[in-house]
Amino acid sequence: MSNDALQALIGSWFPEPEADKLQCSTEGSQYLTISLDPAYLSGLMERLKSSPETQFDYLFCLTGVDWGKELGVVYHLESTTHRHILVVKVQTADREEPCFDSVSHLWPTANFHEREVFDFFGIRFRNHPNLKKLFLTDEWEGYPLRKDYTDEVNMIVK
Repeated sequence: MSNDALQALIGSWFPEPEADKLQCSTEGSQYLTISLDPAYLSGLMERLKSSPETQFDYLFCLTGVDWGKELGVVYHLESTTHRHILVVKVQTADREEPCFDSVSHLWPTANFHEREVFDFFGIRFRNHPNLKKLFLTDEWEGYPLRKDYTDEVNMIVK
C-alpha cells in the first residue's frame, strides 16, 4: 500500500470533527508519519494492528523524545504481510506527569522499550504490566535524556 493510500485509509477512520486530531506527512521521510492527540493513541494502534488492510504486526522501534517544550514517543511500525512502514508520534506539554497509553498488550516488545523511555525520560505508560526502571538504579534522580537534565554529582568543575 502506498503512503497516500495508507494516509487516506487511516484518515477515513476518524470522523470529520475529530480529523484535526490527526496530522499526516511524508515530508523529509520515506515513511508516512502520523502525529495525533494522545487520547486517540490506543484506538489507532489497535486498529493499525488488527485491520486486514494494515496488519502492522511488528513494532521495530519505540523511542522517547524531548522536543524542548513537549515530551513524546515515536513508534515505528511495519506490516510483514503488506511490507509497509508507518511512524506514529504523540506528545504532551505536561513535563511534570507525562503519560501515554501502553502498547505492550499489542506488541510485547514494547514492554522493554516503554520501560527504557520511563527510565530515561520519566514518561509513564498507562496499563503497562511492569513499569519500573530498567537501566538506572532506584536511587537515581532525574531523567538523563531530557534536555533540562543536569547531573550535579558528575559535573566537572573548572
